[in-house]
Amino acid sequence: MLLTALLFGLLGSFHCVGMCGPIAFLLPVDRNNPVKRVLQVTTYHAGRLTTYATIGLLFGFLGKRLDVFGYQQQLSIAIGLLMILVVLLPSKVFQRYNGSRFMYQWVGKIKNALGAQLKHKSMDRFFVIGFLNGFLPCGLVYMAVFGSVAAGNSLQGALYMIFFGLGTIPLMTTATYLGNFLNTSLKERLLKAIPVAVIVIGALFILRGLGLGIPYISPTPQVAVEKITAQQVCH
Repeated sequence: MLLTALLFGLLGSFHCVGMCGPIAFLLPVDRNNPVKRVLQVTTYHAGRLTTYATIGLLFGFLGKRLDVFGYQQQLSIAIGLLMILVVLLPSKVFQRYNGSRFMYQWVGKIKNALGAQLKHKSMDRFFVIGFLNGFLPCGLVYMAVFGSVAAGNSLQGALYMIFFGLGTIPLMTTATYLGNFLNTSLKERLLKAIPVAVIVIGALFILRGLGLGIPYISPTPQVAVEKITAQQVCH
């Protein structure tokens, strides 16, 4: 599943450039010192990955709690179905139940904090910028969070989000160096690939939940294996 998180991040990074690109373009990197610029950009990404790892840790813990009660496999199927439905259902359905207005105040505070940090060039500020950037609302991050819940424990949840973040680094770094380098038609083509990726990953989560015994894709549930093993020991 970590590979799917990486691929999801790679494809989703085209969306990230559109949503978070302005922040990457405005990073106060040192254009005259290549080594320092690399360190600054790396520190920025380290901040983002720290946020993603923290989010994955928390939601992975939630997934573990659900696993304790025997619902982890069903949860994986539910998350896969939800991913696919988000892509297939008309956007008007979600706008009808949109609760984002309750987040405006929170988002406003993050943007204000980002604006203040962008005025400084010290190395620690780049980490803070990346850390705050990771908390900005993003549909693709929400999808990745679903994956961290389905991962089943805190460590796997954190790793899932880290690999998702790693997948976004190449294009986000390119955006930092080159600015708005993608033309409109190419962006449109690349953005069309994102829903397909979400559907594929959703299907993988469903297969994982079904426990069909397919190595790495749909492994047999551990609970069932442990029960069989316990029965054999008793006999």
